[in-house]
Amino acid sequence: MDAADIRFLVGYDRWATRKVLDAAVGVDDVAWGATGVVGERGLGAILVHHLGASQRWRHAIQQDGLEPVPETEPLPSVADLRATWEAEWQAVDAWLPQLDDPTLAYVHDGVAIWQMLAHVVNHGTQHRSEAAALLTSAGHSPGDLDMFDYAELTAGTTG
Repeated sequence: MDAADIRFLVGYDRWATRKVLDAAVGVDDVAWGATGVVGERGLGAILVHHLGASQRWRHAIQQDGLEPVPETEPLPSVADLRATWEAEWQAVDAWLPQLDDPTLAYVHDGVAIWQMLAHVVNHGTQHRSEAAALLTSAGHSPGDLDMFDYAELTAGTTG
């Protein structure tokens, strides 16, 4: 796995997350704030968790000593969550170009950095899938979230 591959995966993660956030606009407050739907979480909390996990991994890999503050109480609105995601994506955009192949190959506690980043994307896929199912049942399907759709969309533009 090289830096171009990681940029592709991170781009896919962002594209798919934006589709889910777009679909969440207009979901009623009851569906957004429900709890105990998937484990302890509902739609809003699933998406907040996805953001927090992405932030925690980025900070851990950067070793910057920062820790995101969970914003689950009160649960942010879709618009507020989107704004926080946008800020996170700006931070990722500033950091991602610094990741070169030797950094990605570096093994920390038995796991290569590229594997950690692939985990972050895969973790997002899990929670986007949960959110997509809940959104679809609420009449707000995000549509296809397949990585192949993203690959076709960006053919020749990533890397």
